[in-house]
Amino acid sequence: MTMTKTRSGREQALAEREQLFIEATRQQLCDEGLLGVQMAAIARSCNFATGTLYHHFASKEDLLIAVCTELTTTRREYFEKVAHSDLPNRDKMLGFALAYSLFAQHYPEHFRLEQYIMTEVVWLASSPSRREQFLTATQPIGRMVEQVVRDAISSNELEDHGQDPLTFSIGQWSMAMGMHTLIHADGILDMYDLKDPHRLLLRNVQLQLNAMQWQPLDDSPFDDGALSSKVTSLCDYLFADLCKEKGSCLKLGSA
Repeated sequence: MTMTKTRSGREQALAEREQLFIEATRQQLCDEGLLGVQMAAIARSCNFATGTLYHHFASKEDLLIAVCTELTTTRREYFEKVAHSDLPNRDKMLGFALAYSLFAQHYPEHFRLEQYIMTEVVWLASSPSRREQFLTATQPIGRMVEQVVRDAISSNELEDHGQDPLTFSIGQWSMAMGMHTLIHADGILDMYDLKDPHRLLLRNVQLQLNAMQWQPLDDSPFDDGALSSKVTSLCDYLFADLCKEKGSCLKLGSA
C-alpha cells in the first residue's frame, strides 16, 4: 500500500514538473520566438538542471511537440463551443473556421509552432511516443467536424456523393491553414494588396459550402455587411467568454 502511494506521489510530481517545463517553454516562445528556444535556459528558468529537463524530454523536438500538444488541447475547447451549440449545421462549419481564426489570434505562438513541428526535419527527429500524443490530441477536433458533416447528410442538407464525410471538410481545413500561413508571413499579403484576410477566408468558406450545395445556400456571399454581422453574432454567441478572458475577439475590417 505504501509503495503504491509513493509511486503515485512520484508520478504526480513528475507530471507537475513536466507541466512547469511546458509552461516555461511557451513563455520563451512568446518572448524569444522559435529560434530563441534553448533547453538550458528553460531548465534554468524552472530552477532545474538541464539534465532534469532531458529526463522528461529526450530532445528539443520532443519538448516543442509537447507544447504544441498542450495548446491543441486548448484549441479543442474552441471547437467544442461550436460542436456543442444548437446552431444549424452550415453555421457550425463557419463557426469552426471562426474557432480556428480566433484561437490563432489568442495563441499566435501555437500556429507558428505547429507549422514548425510538422516540417519533416523536426517531425522525424522527435520520438514516436510524442508524435502519437500530438496526433491523439488533434483527433477529437476532426471528429467534431466529421459529425457535423454526417448530421448535414442525414438531414438532407448535403449530398454525400458516395464520399467519406471528412472529404467535405478538408478544403476548409486547407484554406484555414493556408490563410494563416500567409497572415504570419509578414509582407506577403501586403505585396498583393490583399486586405482583411479573415474576411477573405470566411467568404471563401461560404463560397465553398455553396459550391458543395450545402443547404441552405448563402444568397449573398459577397455582401460584406452581412458577413460582418454574421461573424459578430457567432462570436457573441459562441466565444463571448473566451474573448472576454483573452481581451479580444475576431474583428473583420470595415465592410
